[in-house]
Amino acid sequence: MSEKIADTIETTAAAQVDFAIRQLNSLSILPSVGTRFLTALMKLELTPAELTEIIESEPALTAMILSHMHQQGLSFDNDNPSIRRALDKIPLRTLRGTFLSMKVDLNFGQASDRPLSREELGLHSLSVACCAKQIAEIVTPKIDLDSAYLAGLLHNIGNLALYQAMPKSFDQIVGQAKSQGVYICDIQQKYLGLDYTIIGKRLAEKWGFPEHITLAIWLHRCDVGRFIQSMPEVRIAQVVQLADCLARHAGLGQSASFDSPGSTEKIADSLGVTTSQLEQISEGLTEQVKQKFRPLGLDSQNAAKNYCDTIAETASQLAGDNTKLSQENLRMQAASSKLDFTDAFLSNINAAAFPLDIAKNFAVAFQKSYQTGPVCLYLTPKAGLQSLEAVVAESPSQTKFVYLTRSVDLSPIPQAIAKEFTILDAADQIDWLFEQLDADFDLDKTKLLPLTANGKTIAVMAFELNYPVDNEKIEENCKTACAIGGIVLEMASGSSEKGRFAEQFAMALGKPRDVQPAVAAKTTRADEPQTRADSSLTALAEMAAGAAHELNNPLSVVSGRAQLLAESETDPEKKQILKQIHENAGELSGIIDELMSFAEPQQPRPIQTDLKQMLNEAVQLASRKTNTEHVNVQFEIPQSCKDVFVDSAQIASAMANIISNSLESYTDKIGPIKIAATPDDKFVELQISDLGCGMDQQTLAKAIQPFFSAKPAGRKRGMGLTYAARLIESNKGSLNIQSEPGIGTTVTITLPVGQ
Repeated sequence: MSEKIADTIETTAAAQVDFAIRQLNSLSILPSVGTRFLTALMKLELTPAELTEIIESEPALTAMILSHMHQQGLSFDNDNPSIRRALDKIPLRTLRGTFLSMKVDLNFGQASDRPLSREELGLHSLSVACCAKQIAEIVTPKIDLDSAYLAGLLHNIGNLALYQAMPKSFDQIVGQAKSQGVYICDIQQKYLGLDYTIIGKRLAEKWGFPEHITLAIWLHRCDVGRFIQSMPEVRIAQVVQLADCLARHAGLGQSASFDSPGSTEKIADSLGVTTSQLEQISEGLTEQVKQKFRPLGLDSQNAAKNYCDTIAETASQLAGDNTKLSQENLRMQAASSKLDFTDAFLSNINAAAFPLDIAKNFAVAFQKSYQTGPVCLYLTPKAGLQSLEAVVAESPSQTKFVYLTRSVDLSPIPQAIAKEFTILDAADQIDWLFEQLDADFDLDKTKLLPLTANGKTIAVMAFELNYPVDNEKIEENCKTACAIGGIVLEMASGSSEKGRFAEQFAMALGKPRDVQPAVAAKTTRADEPQTRADSSLTALAEMAAGAAHELNNPLSVVSGRAQLLAESETDPEKKQILKQIHENAGELSGIIDELMSFAEPQQPRPIQTDLKQMLNEAVQLASRKTNTEHVNVQFEIPQSCKDVFVDSAQIASAMANIISNSLESYTDKIGPIKIAATPDDKFVELQISDLGCGMDQQTLAKAIQPFFSAKPAGRKRGMGLTYAARLIESNKGSLNIQSEPGIGTTVTITLPVGQ
């Protein structure tokens, strides 16, 4: 056979061996070891120290621990590996799962014609580990004892891998090495194209062993003394090499090499170990290895059967644990769904929400969270009233408010759910409701639930359930949600009722009297009610729109006629009068344009808008409006502020009007003005504050009314704040004002954040 053909065969064989070895995810263990280890894990009987003793007696278990550390991204302190420290970082349940994925050599204990047993290989590895640790105690400079032990225990994992993955080839190679009395690496190189040291190195790299352990596995049969000065980390390979020689001289186990162990003097000299020290180590080595080997239970009878029994017991225990976990998971899922519902329901409610708006939020959140069909939720009416309010959610995006009526002799609440939480089938319960609803409910699938608070039913919900579940389960899942809804609705109803009483009281106080006592002006403090740009703006807008349309046409006629007459008039005095009429008509036209802009502002075109940039534009615009060259504005805009979702031009114009008002409150029109932002999940709150003259209560009450100005007559039209409030409202924001004479004014604006 030519040298070229031989090289090709060798390369092909090496590739095949490498492929086979790299399929290994772990080394196989002996069944008695598996029984001992698994029993300890399942019953948690052993202390970490005792568990460490089992693992450190078996190369496969040790390799499994180091590999698991690598896979989980865990590391050793100071890069010194230790099984004891590893167990402090790995949960035992995780360790159990990893162990159960390992293979077990169930042929152990049975008659075998294999030239080398798995037990002998393991015994040799343990002997080298014990010897390496003792050598590490006496060498100079010192070597970490745990590292030396693990390197010795794992030095032969290449042969263990071949024993498991390629048993026939391994046995043939061992047989030939034994018959010829040679070093097994030579035979492996000849037939496989690589030897157990290289295979061990590649496995160590794959499983993420510490680098100095990998070097010891790879180089423990090499003469590393020549380059130890430049690579001191390979000294551990020398320690393992010396330990391997001592273990082979002692005849403890079998390494799979059958050549002479050779002299230890040269290696011992390079490590600074004396002959007497080596003799002392060798004398106690046999007894020490027996003590380390004893926990593996290799002398137990029927090891394979015992392991199978242990696996069956483990499977039963795991099944029980899995059942408990499944039940706990179901409980946690139920709790999570309740939290999801609560978050979806409460996140869309504010303190000023009306009961019917809250009912809508509840119906939509309930439909989403519990995957129901159509939902109808109606509020229980006051005593004696036949009409009641309801919300219908055919889908989360399709809702509507409806008003319903009932006969006086029909109770709005079925008797069974009037005072306690329970569920009813809707059929034949409240026919008067479904007769009036323009929604397609399947009554055979529709259920009724009460929303209760303080022992009374606040609202009743009908919902179509399109999946099979018994009523008891529905009660269990929905009880918390309905209780939350009932409490929130009761609080909102109480607040709404108090608001109506306050309105009636204010109307009574506001009626004209024959004698009206003088009322002293009262300043507005921060803790008193604030002026709001609320629904009154809508009424003002409707009035302004009507007035503007009515005035525009006759005013155009007056302006046009005055201009024509002025052009043909020769009398200078009359010409001047006509010119004044034309100019004043133009002024009125400007006022009407402002009215029209207020009444019918351009439909907002919201986009994602950078808040700081928009504020800078507003400041520049205010500067031009007030003819102020330098404006002292202090920004407090946190980095966490999101973009706002508004028509940037409209909001910049609105804020410019507010900033202009703040500048006008100072005699020098400079400032300071503070603009602070507070981010929220759905809104950004802006506060524009000044230290100007401030406003008293009467002025504050009229601040956003059209054409109102605290300045002397003729100075301003009084549309700045009104227009600002209108634009902010149309962009789904809000505007509040607080002010105190001599202290200053704070305008609070909320704007929706980006999508």
